[in-house]
Amino acid sequence: MQKQQQFIGIFDSGLGGLSVWREIAKLLPHENLMYFADSANCPYGEKSIAEIENFCKKIVDFLLSKNCKMIVVACNTATSACIDVLRASYDVPFVAIEPAIKPASLHTKTGKIGILATENTLKGNLYKKTKEKYAQNVEIIAQVGQGLVEIVEQDQIHTFETQLLLEKYLVPMFEQNIDQLVLGCTHYPFLQEIIEKIISEKSPKNVEIQNPAHAVARQTKKILVENHWENTENQQPIYHFFTNGNPKMLENLLEKVCLGESNQVSGESNQVSGISLGESNFLIKINF
Repeated sequence: MQKQQQFIGIFDSGLGGLSVWREIAKLLPHENLMYFADSANCPYGEKSIAEIENFCKKIVDFLLSKNCKMIVVACNTATSACIDVLRASYDVPFVAIEPAIKPASLHTKTGKIGILATENTLKGNLYKKTKEKYAQNVEIIAQVGQGLVEIVEQDQIHTFETQLLLEKYLVPMFEQNIDQLVLGCTHYPFLQEIIEKIISEKSPKNVEIQNPAHAVARQTKKILVENHWENTENQQPIYHFFTNGNPKMLENLLEKVCLGESNQVSGESNQVSGISLGESNFLIKINF
């Protein structure tokens, strides 16, 4: 298989990385994409660094065995825990995600930024380095989003309990005068509709939401262009989805959020079909 035709591998601790997959699919509509959801080990937020590194290496080994030309780590916690180890261990380009502190710092007018992230992301060296580099002249109000990953994984997004939990985390930030909110976990963009509703109802000023998935997609394209790996001739891209968790949860999120109402995911045949996806795509559960 020519390099241009090979897959871009994308993985996350679970379903949250689909928010990154979605942006890459939009920006690079001719690329073949392969997604792995490590839902069996989700969430990573409270796991040890050694555990996360072990999970990630197994996933990368799997994706490379499937002819992936590059790897996108669509997980803030995994990036924080082991991106340096992954880059040193494999001869393949990696694109990593990091909290969007830089654009938030550039756009804030109040000088105060809120960041919602997992515990391990906020404890990680990458977050500390990014904060030191870009947020020297602003104040960051950080909040651990305990329970939010599980809400997305369990398809409990549009519930009253979810809104209450988000209000608990966000309203104290509003009271401290933030005007930028950084989503520091790839699961959180799937909660953005509710977050925007809370901002409109509870915040005295407009709060701009910073989602780093767009920057990840742009960096992915940049690496493809630099290496002349762009798939420019593929009129019908192939999308493969793998999970070691419950396939139904992945199917549900794909249908509701990523694919739109015109697409269907058939669990019985493990086939993903639809106008924008074509017939060569599948979702399958695997176990390492």
